[in-house]
Amino acid sequence: MADDNYLRRTAITRPILTTEQTQLLDATINEWKAACNISSRIGWRTGETRKVSLQDLAYDTVLEETRLGSQHAILATHQAAAALSGVEELEELDEDYKTSRPSFTASTVTYDTRTMTLFDDGSVSLSTVDDRIRCDLALPDGENGYQHQYLNDGDWELTESTLTRRDGDYYLHLGFRKPKPEKQVETQGDDEDRTVLGVDLGIVNIATTSTAYFASGRELRHRHRGVERIRGNLQQTGTQSAHRTLQQMSGRESRHVRDVLHRVANDIIEEALEHDCEYIAFENLKHIRERAPPVKEFHQWAHRQLVDLVEYKADAEGICVEYVSPENTSRRCPECGHTSKGNRITQAEFECESCGATANADYVGAKNVGWRYVRRGLQSSRRTGDSQLALKSGTVTPNRGFVPSD
Repeated sequence: MADDNYLRRTAITRPILTTEQTQLLDATINEWKAACNISSRIGWRTGETRKVSLQDLAYDTVLEETRLGSQHAILATHQAAAALSGVEELEELDEDYKTSRPSFTASTVTYDTRTMTLFDDGSVSLSTVDDRIRCDLALPDGENGYQHQYLNDGDWELTESTLTRRDGDYYLHLGFRKPKPEKQVETQGDDEDRTVLGVDLGIVNIATTSTAYFASGRELRHRHRGVERIRGNLQQTGTQSAHRTLQQMSGRESRHVRDVLHRVANDIIEEALEHDCEYIAFENLKHIRERAPPVKEFHQWAHRQLVDLVEYKADAEGICVEYVSPENTSRRCPECGHTSKGNRITQAEFECESCGATANADYVGAKNVGWRYVRRGLQSSRRTGDSQLALKSGTVTPNRGFVPSD
């Protein structure tokens, strides 16, 4: 089965280490970096970027010049080959782009199922430059931690993982995979009804669905403005201490935003599942970038992150994510179809100049986004079913109009 047919997830945890184990892992990380750089130099000199071929060229040298075991030596050559292949792709995209040999400086080391073993008691065995070490993992109590859904589910298969040293602490990024579920649309015939969830991406509400779910962006905006003020002051200070503080603050801010967006993405998926939606429709983000002023760059980044999160979460549920043009989605009346700039009274208010219908502007946008994909015909000219837009209290279809839920 091809890699494209797998769902991939990462569970992050911390190994609980003794002083001796820490020293062994430190040495292993240092040897790993040396092995990757050796392989990178050989691949750069010979022009070889294929994993197996670079392994043949560099394997013996890595074993001679480092303390790594045979499997870790192989993994190091593969890591270097992947980096060299990335450089080659950049050169193909832009022949004027100046590239250099990949250099490995990060305090990480890759593990696979031959160099790492997970045990049912919540411990792990790791290969080092000396003997294997075995230690417990710092897992949440009970079954509440998200890591348990991968550790305790036999459908998830352990794959390549990464041990990282950061600020004196160690983190184990455990890689898991399982076959993707079939897309819901692939298991239905062309004559089946299919339901679309429309999603509008905005500023006041970072996301709004056609089923009237609102994810407020107020807290994110307030926090971001505060961080930007502090960042400006630190940049003016210009000291090393200010630079370190700036890096720490930026890391905390990114993690906080990503956590918020994860929760919003989960809520959007829940809306789709609750209303039996096979499709989630978003505005095309390319158009958002073109029409948004620079002051909204933060929201553009957040929207891109949110859509990426929804895509991979939808993949796990067999739901398709599609995109439509955002043109006039904030100006079109979903009740009568009248389109006018004057329909949008304020950032949050919509009132149709023709029929007088009023609604929240973001909710109108979400319905129009979903409706545009419904009217597209859901990609099949042979369909005889009636595609529909999911609303809070039912669905609306081109042929039957509004149909209340049971």
